[in-house]
Amino acid sequence: MILDATDKKILRLLQEDAHMTLKDIANKINLSLTPVHDRVKRLEKEGIIEKYVSVLNKKKLGINLTVYCQVTLIKQNYDISEGFNQSILNFPEVVECNFVSGSFDYMLKIVLPDMESYHHFHQKKLSILPEVSLINTFFVISEVKSTTVLPI
Repeated sequence: MILDATDKKILRLLQEDAHMTLKDIANKINLSLTPVHDRVKRLEKEGIIEKYVSVLNKKKLGINLTVYCQVTLIKQNYDISEGFNQSILNFPEVVECNFVSGSFDYMLKIVLPDMESYHHFHQKKLSILPEVSLINTFFVISEVKSTTVLPI
């Protein structure tokens, strides 16, 4: 699907505020309501807009620790990777999991209330997975930038 300048304007606005009404979008981009509605519906149908979510404040929810883990598997094959993937899908603390190239296999982003919670997660969940060979952990000291806005 090819996005024109108007589609991109709509997407930028919705990325900043998913609650923005179609009428407000129409006013901001100088277009009538019906074409804006049609474009948003098309963007949804085509899967450009996957879903609408709320971004929560981690600190106010008591989630004070962000951790990155580099995970190396015992072997790089399909069955081992799939076993690891299925386990990770069941860990709500893991908010991102990426299979990567380089000297390790996966990069995890984990959010938890505190160091004690991470220690429990590491000892009772992550390190006991049979697919895991090595875990290198990095603790975030200060978050400089965190956004869900894509550069379009």
